[in-house]
This record gives sequence, structure tokens and C-alpha cells, in this order.
Amino acid sequence: MIAVEAEPWARDQEAKSLWTSGGTVRSSRFFSSACRLAILAIFLAELSSPRFCFPQERPKTTDTPSVQSNSGTQAEANAAIDSSDKTNSSDQKNKDQEKPAEEGRHGSFVGAPIPTSSPAIGTGATIIAGYIFPISTKDKLSPPSVIGGAVVFTDNGTRAMVVGTELYFDQDRYHVLTGVAKGNLNYDFYGTGNAAGNAGLKFGLNQTGTVFFGEALRRAFWHIFIGPRLWFGSSSLSPQNLQENFPDLPPLNVTFHMRSIGFKVERDTTPNRFYPEKGSWLQFGADFFSKGIGSTFSFQTYRLTFNKYHSFDSRQVLAYNAYLCTTGGSAPFFGECIFGMENELRGYPAGRYIDRKMLATQAEYRLSLPKRLGIVGFAGLGEVGPTFGSFDYSNLLPSIGAGVRFKLSTKYHVNLRADIAQGRDQHTFSMGLGEAF
Repeated sequence: MIAVEAEPWARDQEAKSLWTSGGTVRSSRFFSSACRLAILAIFLAELSSPRFCFPQERPKTTDTPSVQSNSGTQAEANAAIDSSDKTNSSDQKNKDQEKPAEEGRHGSFVGAPIPTSSPAIGTGATIIAGYIFPISTKDKLSPPSVIGGAVVFTDNGTRAMVVGTELYFDQDRYHVLTGVAKGNLNYDFYGTGNAAGNAGLKFGLNQTGTVFFGEALRRAFWHIFIGPRLWFGSSSLSPQNLQENFPDLPPLNVTFHMRSIGFKVERDTTPNRFYPEKGSWLQFGADFFSKGIGSTFSFQTYRLTFNKYHSFDSRQVLAYNAYLCTTGGSAPFFGECIFGMENELRGYPAGRYIDRKMLATQAEYRLSLPKRLGIVGFAGLGEVGPTFGSFDYSNLLPSIGAGVRFKLSTKYHVNLRADIAQGRDQHTFSMGLGEAF
């Protein structure tokens, strides 16, 4: 549900997902949408990663032995039916006894306190909780809906929270996502561009703000959902140390507004959106910030995500992810493409590499073990730059790592994850609920 990374607190990444050594808070697609727009972008964005999606329960059928009246007496037929009913009743009773207590008819609670330790935002904890449930028990096509939230607090004064819902209803015809995020964040800003990220020079910022986000998608055709979305928020920036300033920053100690209207297109063929074992997930989103609707800045953001999943058998999954981001207009730094904000690559603190364009790709091997355990190995490459034409080999950002998993929910296959990743010149440790992608 929510991912945590040890270098800034993330969704970035989700969050997908909570946070840890990368220091970001990630929440499964569900929370991530909110913070990325505006203000809470660097560290709350992980909270807003709306990967808060769950397996689609499909109707089950039970075969009943047929009894032909011409093959024996009516008494024999009745005896056969009685025997079948007793056998089915006994089998069902045994299955019910084998079910974990969480697998009730109505829904499941999933949550965890996750420690946060980041050189950017300090040491603390993130607490997340969610309730997964079907809106209608008669609806056999819609995935379960979610109501959830998260809070984070650290010893450097950072405080943030997000609450939201992700609803699926009307035979999986409509998807509605809403949420509110609020935070008072103390974090490090490195500047924009590869040179600033490589230099590693930090500028302490305090950012406060509140943002509301929402989107409503309707199924059109071929598993494709299309619909509008909007973001409304306000925020202010100030230096942690008085009299300091940085050339890449917007005006300090001034309240500014972030207002956008956009749209999203999504195609999802995975049978279980929280732990996909096969199928694919494609999402394209566009947000248009404009002074005409009350935004302080006028700019546009476009993001494309593609995930593909392949199962070798019931225990092994190979997952692939590709991510593209581009920004146009006069965007503030937190409206540009922020490396590490979408779990596109682990091994880097969210916010160290920021620019107008970004590409990233990664693959992950997942192996389920007995006793609810699992292990993963992953690797990837990415880059940021002012234009796609400026990308070159010298600026590539590699990532490699491994992790362990523990299945918290057997009903929805929600894993608690812990990953350690090595970037180009640093490493991060992250924990979270749900997979990175």
C-alpha cells in the first residue's frame, strides 16, 4: 500500500508504494497522486502513489455431480445428492478453517508502523493504515476499494499526513480517487540538473502546504479507462537557515498556489494489482497548471508508466518497468521531473536529481518462499536532463539491489518489503507496503 524509502521519505516510489533510506514515502498508486503536484512533492509524493490497488475477485463456480434418473432408483439418486452435499459441506468447512482470520467476507485492515531514517529529513516513523473492501458484494467484477491514510514525523521537525479513498464500482466501470495531503517538511534541496546532483551540495528548505487531488475514470473500451483529474493546493518555502538563498528556487517566504486540470488514461490487465503476476499496466497522465485557473505558475507535466509481468511458475515473477517524464513551461523545481519520486529507481534520495526530462527503466525478479517469505533482486538505469537530446552515457544513473518480503495479507497478497539498493555513489535502504512497481 505505501512504500517507505530511507533517503527522503517517499511514495516516491511509492510510498507504490513506505519510506526508508532513500527517505521517501511511497504509497501504492493511491497516495502518490497527491503530493507530486504541488508542494509536498519531494517527500509526500510517495504517499500519493496510487498503487493502492488490489486483486480482482472473480466469481467462483462449484460443480455438482449430475444424477440421471434412468441410471438407478430414485433412492439411489437422492443418496448420491446427499453424499455430494455432505462432501461439499465438509470441504467448505475445512477451507474455512484454513482461512486466516483476516479473510472475512467484508474486507481487510492492512497497516504498519515503519521506521524512517534519512540524512535529508532525519529519523522518525511513518504509520500507515488502510481498509480494503468491496463496495457491493453483488459486484463480482470491480476490484476492492480502499480507504486509508498515513502520517510521518521525524526528529528534524518534519510532519506530514495524507488521507484518501480509491473506489471501484458498477461492475468495474468507474474508478474514483480522492485525497488530501498536508505537511510541514524540512528537507535538502540540491538544485536542478545533473551537475547540481553530482555536486551533492545541499540547501536546507522548509516547505508547508496543503493539497487536494481527485480523479474520476470511466471504462471506455479494451480495458482502457479515461477521465479528468485536478489538483488544488497552496504552499510556501523558506530557508532553514536565515539569510540563505539559492538561484534555482522560486520566491521564498511567499504563499503560492498550485492549480491544475488534467486527464489520465490507464489500461490494466493484471488480475491482482497489488501483487501482479502476469499482464501489464500502462498509464499516461497530463496536468496543466495555469494562471487562468488561479495557479501561481503556468506549466505542463506529462508522465508515462509501463509495467509488464511474467510468471515462470506459481512462485517466480519477472517484473519490468519503464518511466518517462517531461515538463514544459515555467515550472518550479517541485513541478519538474524528480528522480526517485515514482519508485522508478532505488538507490537515490528523492530530490537529488531534478530536471525537465527523465527516463528510467528497471527489472525485478521476485521469488516467493514458504512461511509467507520472499526475496527479490533488481537492477535499472535512468537519467535526467534539460532535453532528451542532452542524455548521454556519462550521466547515466545505475541502480542494483536486493530485498526481502513478508506477506502481511494472504487475502490480497500485500507484502511488507525491505530493499537495499546501490546507486552510482551512494546506497539507500527502504521499507514499504506493496511492491515498488
